[in-house]
Amino acid sequence: MDRRGLGIWKPAMFIVVALLVVPAMALGRARTPTRPTPVPPGFVGMVLDGPVWPTTEPGIDLGTQLDQMVGDGVESLRMTFDWAAAQPYGSWTELERAAPANAGAFTNVGGVPTNFAPLDDVVGSAAQRGLTMLPVILDAPAWDANHPPGVIVGIPARDGPYASFVKALVQRYGPNGTFWSANPRIPKVPIRMWQIWNEPNIPAFWFTQPFARSYLALLRAAHAAIKAADPGAKVVLAGLPNYSWRALRTIYAIRGARNLFDVVAVHPYTKLPEGVITILTRVRKAMDQNGDGRMPMLADEVSWPSSKGKTFHNVGYDFATTEAGQARNLAVLLPMLGRDRKQLGLVGFYYYTWATTEIRNALAFDFAGLLRYSSGKLVAKPALAAFRRSALALESCRQKASIATHCTRPG
Repeated sequence: MDRRGLGIWKPAMFIVVALLVVPAMALGRARTPTRPTPVPPGFVGMVLDGPVWPTTEPGIDLGTQLDQMVGDGVESLRMTFDWAAAQPYGSWTELERAAPANAGAFTNVGGVPTNFAPLDDVVGSAAQRGLTMLPVILDAPAWDANHPPGVIVGIPARDGPYASFVKALVQRYGPNGTFWSANPRIPKVPIRMWQIWNEPNIPAFWFTQPFARSYLALLRAAHAAIKAADPGAKVVLAGLPNYSWRALRTIYAIRGARNLFDVVAVHPYTKLPEGVITILTRVRKAMDQNGDGRMPMLADEVSWPSSKGKTFHNVGYDFATTEAGQARNLAVLLPMLGRDRKQLGLVGFYYYTWATTEIRNALAFDFAGLLRYSSGKLVAKPALAAFRRSALALESCRQKASIATHCTRPG
């Protein structure tokens, strides 16, 4: 998921995000446990985007990076399933007129030419390593986009085509998916959670504000499509940044909203690890007050960009820090998430992000990665070692090999 456009690589949008981030919480010293609480499989996650996927930069191999993630404790991936990329043409006539070089890759999905090849590649690669996935489905193609000038991610002009695409994804990658039957040699790791859009409470991702009613109309259509294809699938609410507990209350205020999602997702960006827990606690309180005390929650984007002193674009990013601060914050936060997960109803978290292209005076989130892409290669930052130690400790494991949930050296 590219913070500069979730796989779309459009950096201007994060000037908007920067001005909306929740200020740092004033809290006491963190209570870091000496022995983190063991967590269930899939709890430790990573956002996959930037120079690794969907655009894999020279010198980077997706499989090699997934292998390293597994060794570093990652058990789940979150990434964009880009609707506009998969269905750029609204009809076969439009495809024939455009005559793209990859025209042969498209298949017919309800009359719409659809290219599943990039998604097949990443889903298969993840499954071979036992990694679960949380796809974020967003970005309307031009043929169904409500996309005024200056808006980066187009929202659907109609809800039906989006819902049809979502249903096609479930039918392909869900438990009875055609992808698995067509590829019997790939271990079957069906996708059972589907996230509907991203950060609709900010104009960069959802220009219609207030957002709740129009977003819920899309969510209602997608929810019906997902449940029709896989009744046991979980529909994940779009990740809410900034004052996420307030945004969630505006959703609950609309009749029937709480029946449209199975998991709440939060982007608790703030300066200190303690602030992350405070934000999650406030979101849980909002859920409790609206009858969803037992509903699970995800912290589906957590991050500290190591951009301090490297860019002038830190305005509003009160959580920007140094490389040492990034490592220190991760070393504190992960045990806290393990400690408080049951109280919060937290079923997992995803760090944003695995790797970034760190160019001086770029945007703050261009420095969020655990690795930096430089001169055609990825270089580990101190945060990677901190993440690895804390993630493996959460999983009561000292070493992993090729499968995400298989520990070769328990500890």
